[in-house]
Amino acid sequence: MATSFEKYQKRKLRSSYFSVVVSIALILFLVGILGLLVLKTKKITDHFKEQIVVTVYFKDIAIDTEVEAFKKEVQKAVYTKSMTFISRDQAAEAFSKDIGEDFLKFLGKNPLKDAIDIVLNADYVAPEKIDEIEKKLLKNRVVEEVSYDKPLITLLTQNIQKVSFWVLVVSGVLTFMAVVLINNSIRLSIYSKRFTIKTMQLVGATRSFISIPFIKQSIKLGVIGAIISNIAVLIVVIYTNKYLPELLLLKDYGILLTLFAGTIILGILITAISTFFATQRFLNLRTDELYY
Repeated sequence: MATSFEKYQKRKLRSSYFSVVVSIALILFLVGILGLLVLKTKKITDHFKEQIVVTVYFKDIAIDTEVEAFKKEVQKAVYTKSMTFISRDQAAEAFSKDIGEDFLKFLGKNPLKDAIDIVLNADYVAPEKIDEIEKKLLKNRVVEEVSYDKPLITLLTQNIQKVSFWVLVVSGVLTFMAVVLINNSIRLSIYSKRFTIKTMQLVGATRSFISIPFIKQSIKLGVIGAIISNIAVLIVVIYTNKYLPELLLLKDYGILLTLFAGTIILGILITAISTFFATQRFLNLRTDELYY
């Protein structure tokens, strides 16, 4: 009979540990995903910023040597990520493909101009900075026009600022929720052992002697939960990298290691602190108060 009861207690204890680990893993997984977004916010925003193209059109009077000198100057500029030269013939061919017919047959001549497409470094994709670049480019005698989508850049800048702000806010709220939820899971686990804690205290065990085993056990559960959450985050990273390789998620080893280490440390701290306060609470209660 005692053996059956002991088996029942062990099953109940394993079930309790399992539920705590699952709770910790799920919560830390959400925190890890959001932490990844926070750490990768700049890379993600830079990716979208560097889709913006500034097109510079050359005057018909521009001679080849002047155009080449201008291209070299732009290529070396700090704001240039990459540059592509598009001749008027290439532009005409691309335009003909877009409209589905050869427009040169109707016009008799090519009205398009030689141009270069400049992809800017992300740090320079802002309305005021692009305005400065545009003014500088227009000062060159070979440049006739500088074209880019001004409304899109303004909208992109505003949205990035909003997204960055809300990512930080949500990160703070979710971290707080993680602390509260994990704390509640730990307290429920300790609650089921409140009579054991009080019995040990009544027979003369010190507070530290009672608390330390519970804290060690909770830390183990926290580490296991954190490892499970890190594995899940890694799976998400691998899956995302498959479809968005330009984000270089798998190549930022420093960020990933920081994220995984931070998750484990967070799991350890929350479980250890929650267990300490939970055990102290039951140690401070009178025996008759344990029933409420």
